[in-house]
Amino acid sequence: MARNTKKRHLLEALQDKDSDPFAIKEGRFRFGQLKDSVYYSDWTEQSFLSDSSNKEIITRSFNFSKLKYFALITFLALAMIFARTIWLQIIKGNYYYLLSEDNRLRAETIEPKRGIIYDRNLKPLVRNKANFVLYLRPIDLPKNELTRDELIRQISSVLDGTDSANLQTTSISSSSRELKLISDSPSFYKIKESLATVKLGSLESYQPLFIQDNIDYDKAMLISLRLPQWPGVFLTTKIRREYLTDSDSGPIVSGVDSLAHILGYTGKINDAELKKLGSKYSVIDYVGKVGIEYSWEAKLKGEAGRKNIEVDALGRQKKIINEVPAHDGANLMLALDLDLQEKAAQVAQIYLDKYKLKKASIIIMNPQSGEIRAMVSLPAYDNNAFAAGISHDDYNEFLNDPSQPLFNRSISGEFPSGSTIKPIFAAGALQDRVINENTSFLSNGGLRIGEWFFPDWKAGGHGMTDVKKAIAMSVNTFFYYIGGGYGDFKGLGLDGLVKYARLFGLGEKTGIDLNGEVAGFVPTAAWKEQTKNEPWYIGDTYHFAIGQGDVLVTPLQVANYTAAIANGGTLYKPHLVAKILDSNNQLVQEIKPQVIRQNFINAADLNIVREGMRQTVTSGSGRYLNTLPVTMAGKTGTAQWSTVKAPHAWFIGFAPYENPELSISILVEEGVEGSTVAVPMAYDIFNWYFSNKSQVTQ
Repeated sequence: MARNTKKRHLLEALQDKDSDPFAIKEGRFRFGQLKDSVYYSDWTEQSFLSDSSNKEIITRSFNFSKLKYFALITFLALAMIFARTIWLQIIKGNYYYLLSEDNRLRAETIEPKRGIIYDRNLKPLVRNKANFVLYLRPIDLPKNELTRDELIRQISSVLDGTDSANLQTTSISSSSRELKLISDSPSFYKIKESLATVKLGSLESYQPLFIQDNIDYDKAMLISLRLPQWPGVFLTTKIRREYLTDSDSGPIVSGVDSLAHILGYTGKINDAELKKLGSKYSVIDYVGKVGIEYSWEAKLKGEAGRKNIEVDALGRQKKIINEVPAHDGANLMLALDLDLQEKAAQVAQIYLDKYKLKKASIIIMNPQSGEIRAMVSLPAYDNNAFAAGISHDDYNEFLNDPSQPLFNRSISGEFPSGSTIKPIFAAGALQDRVINENTSFLSNGGLRIGEWFFPDWKAGGHGMTDVKKAIAMSVNTFFYYIGGGYGDFKGLGLDGLVKYARLFGLGEKTGIDLNGEVAGFVPTAAWKEQTKNEPWYIGDTYHFAIGQGDVLVTPLQVANYTAAIANGGTLYKPHLVAKILDSNNQLVQEIKPQVIRQNFINAADLNIVREGMRQTVTSGSGRYLNTLPVTMAGKTGTAQWSTVKAPHAWFIGFAPYENPELSISILVEEGVEGSTVAVPMAYDIFNWYFSNKSQVTQ
């Protein structure tokens, strides 16, 4: 109301043209006037008048030139966010997807049963045994370092056998003395060092980290009870091989050890093996290390199964999402006759003990197929010690043993052949018509070339000698003639000796299904010139012709060419595995004989050589064998290899002579003469075998 009145007065004043709205009229009070020395203003005046002292001037206070810096910073920030998004979502998308999925889903391997190895009569040579393996999954371990160390201490106390009522509940608040006691344990530092190699959060941290295997049953059960309180700790059961130490007849004296070089053993996979074998194996798997276990690993292992599981926060299985079952490994039936193997090993050990010797090799083959019926390499070792995890000290003891028990001398040893090589050079000379069945030379003690004399082993010689007598009596002079020639007679020469040595399999691996085989050595003139910077002399040819000098052979090579002589001239690839069976022992595959070489020698010429080897038994250096229940042919050998140590003793042979069933090669290192030690060994083995043939074979 008051405001309306004031407006009305203002309008009246404006309408009065002569009036001054700001004049003071007597007796009348107006807005904007003084009254009693007090000035009263009104809203109109306040609206149109201003106090210049409080007046603000509006100007541009923002510097637009700085806007480009702000825009640049904003652009860079957005670019970084965009780049990081591309990195996380596209480039590393799969990586982080796997990490996230592994927090919930895990893939586990289902281990197949390893195949069993049998002898030819289905006698088991190995069996599978539970092997408790402890491993960690680093990603599931406690993130707090103190808590993680305490967990490791508790694990270590069980593994090291220091666990007790006082220590099994150890926590980080335990006394420093108790913590020190466990922290200093070997297992504690081993686990810590292993964990230090894994970067937490990486894909590697999701993989198993091997800690220890072959854990005792009591310790395994104690660990199993505590697993619910130990995050990231896992106990699994792997297969450990146990190599049998007895037979149906009772404890084996020494035969079981001789199987170690054949069967080999399994052990935990190493980094090189894991890289070579690929994704089918994990870091906690076991593989064959040597022998049949190694050579036939792919068949014995089988196909691992797989299951995808959902896990809880501790990494424990909650449920199975899907599962692919494992396929057990194939069983192997060897051509090996366990009874014959045991007998050969026992006989060898008896004679080694008798003559105070330690090293020998015996190989018995089926000459009609190349099957190995027995293979003995002494001294041997206990492969169970390796399968169970041998200590460094025990392993070093094996390595430092001068008799080399880990060394399979049957396939890896290289030795001068001695006179056992003479039959193949006799066959070569007959084949090339250097001689015939009736060619004879006078043996009067040796040959002289200038100042050099090449002796026969018998003083005064053997008189007139043909090829059969030369083989039976091992007459060096005859082989000097057919090897290097003499006077007007031209022999095979170095090239001829090399030719037939190689045709009968020397200087190359036989290809047996065992690892570690070596090729031996066949010398040539070019080799001698290059390595010794010397020319090839006639004396080198003479030495070569009698199995001395630089020629080196393996016992297996000698056994193989002996089998070729026995069967009429076919060189087979030796093999141990005869059949592959499924897990129910049903036939999957039969290993057929593989021919390396055949028709390289005339059967008639080879038959002359066989007759000479028969005379070795009837009237020569192997007469001790003439009382066997079967007819036998053979050849002795004495191989010089050192000026201070005794020669090696050899014997090769086959029986029955008319239709050979077995061929044999025996080497006794430092055995002096083949007729002294190797021939009696052959007699005892063959006498036992053929006397008990119906019991030891099928």
